[in-house]
Amino acid sequence: GKKAANLAFWWVNDEGEEVKWSFEELGSLSRKAANVLSEACGLQRGDRVVAVLPRVPEWWLVNVACMRAGIVLIPGTSQLTAKDILYRLQASKAKCFITDDTLAPALESVLPESQFLKSKLIVGRGSRAGWLNLKELL
Repeated sequence: GKKAANLAFWWVNDEGEEVKWSFEELGSLSRKAANVLSEACGLQRGDRVVAVLPRVPEWWLVNVACMRAGIVLIPGTSQLTAKDILYRLQASKAKCFITDDTLAPALESVLPESQFLKSKLIVGRGSRAGWLNLKELL
């Protein structure tokens, strides 16, 4: 008989919505996400990414994808201000910024001063002009 897939990830939000990934699914999704970072975002091994996300499943997916691709992840809390984000971008020389549609305006307000940033990746169902959408690219 076929053995059931082992559960690697189980996320539940306040509304009871669940996301469950087996090890096989997490492996496949993280490979796809690593390809998004490498190809669509143009990142290479050793490049830095700032991720400011609430604790959504994609937060863990981006973590694993960065490890797979050799990309340095700089996580940030969703409580960061635009000034905090700019400091992290300048100090780290990050080439990519990953966030959701509620936090994207904070980054957009400091874009003119962030000279190293090459790509912006949004997580969620929304779309924004000039941003790549992770769900669509996966």
